[in-house]
Order: sequence, then structure tokens, then C-alpha cells
Amino acid sequence: MSVKFEKETIRDTTIPGGRKHEVAHEIGERLTGGKTMTGYLAAYLQQLQKNPLRTKMLTSGSLAALQEVLASWIAHDRSKHGHYFSARVPKMAIYGAFISAPLGHVLISILQKLFKGRTSLKAKILQILVSNLIVSPIQNSVYLISMAIIAGARTFHQVRATVRAGFMPVMKVSWIVSPLALAFAQKFLPEQTWVPFFNIVAFVIGTYINAHTKKKRLAALRKKHYGDGRSNSGRTEEGSRRDY
Repeated sequence: MSVKFEKETIRDTTIPGGRKHEVAHEIGERLTGGKTMTGYLAAYLQQLQKNPLRTKMLTSGSLAALQEVLASWIAHDRSKHGHYFSARVPKMAIYGAFISAPLGHVLISILQKLFKGRTSLKAKILQILVSNLIVSPIQNSVYLISMAIIAGARTFHQVRATVRAGFMPVMKVSWIVSPLALAFAQKFLPEQTWVPFFNIVAFVIGTYINAHTKKKRLAALRKKHYGDGRSNSGRTEEGSRRDY
């Protein structure tokens, strides 16, 4: 009797935190697919192999639109209708899908082909240098030109002024983040996962820069026209009349 009682007790005993562990394990299985490789990440990587440009365009467009909404929320930059979905959101989606994605696809493909199979320390350092001195300046210049046009710049001088004002600050961020991200990818990630990894890195950095820029613009508007006052809706009155 005592033996049977002990077995039943052991069978019914629950491990502290066991359910939480199971939930975390299930989420991980869904994302990565585990040993079966049927999760969301595996499905995404499969599409990336079959339709690389289309997959990158859909990803970049979605992330660019989400980035704009999130940055507006962080900066409390509402549209004239009082919400964070402004006219910039679909424009950012178009930029992400039809400009950023194809450009990144070409540049990163060239970079990977140049250094394919080269795993020496010298090759890795050279890859980081090429990425920061050639690839990043091209991508950042196109980004600033696109942002200037989306913001309303229509003349060459307006676009050039935007690029000149924003180029070095953006490049400084790139020169800090890009080598670390690329070194991490070289060390720990298989090459086929570089695209989603760098998409995540670019999304975080882009959201930070966008939100910071919005905060500076709103502060400048309040200081120039209305002191430090705000309207009852939590927006600057200038912002309530303009839909960015």
C-alpha cells in the first residue's frame, strides 16, 4: 500500500513553474519550428529562399509602416485627426517595399557574394569596412532623400539641405551599430538568417531615429510659435493643422 501511495504521489506532483516552461517552449516551437523546422521563422526563411525579393519587399514595407506608427506614438505626434496613423504611414510602406528592399537586396547580395566562403579574421574585418564605408552611406543617402520627399521637399536644394543636415548623425549611428551587428551575425548566425536579423536591427534603430526627429520637430514648433504650451488634445496646434 505504501509503495502504491508513493507512486501516485510522485505522479500527481507538479513541478513549480512547469506550465510556464511549457508555454515558453510552445512559443519557441511556433517561432523556430524546433527539430521539425516548421515554425514561422522556418516558413519565412523558406519563402526568402524561393522568392527573395518579394519577401524582402513585403517585410520592409510592413516594418516601415509599423515603424512610422510606433515612432509617432513614442513622440506623441498625432495627425490632424488626433491619431497616430498619418499620411506618412502608407508613404513609408511604399518606400520600404519599392526603394529600401530592392536597394538592400542588391547591395547585401553583392556583399555576401564578395565574401562568400571567406571566414578568416582579415576577411571579416574587410567585410565590416566595406559595409560601413560603401553600403551604409548609399543606403543612408537614399533613406534621407526619400524622407525629405515624404516630408514635403520638392526642390533639389530642399532635398540637399535635408541630406547634408542628417547624413553625419545617421552615419554615426550606423558606424556604431553596424559593426557590432555584422560581427554578431558573422559569429553566431547562419547566412540565411542575416536578412531577418538585420531587418530587426534596422527597425529598432529606424524607430529610435524617427521618434527622436519627431520630438525635436515638435519641440521646435512649440518653442517658435506657442512657447511650451500644448493644445487640449496633447498636440501642438501647428501639428493639428498639418498632417505629416
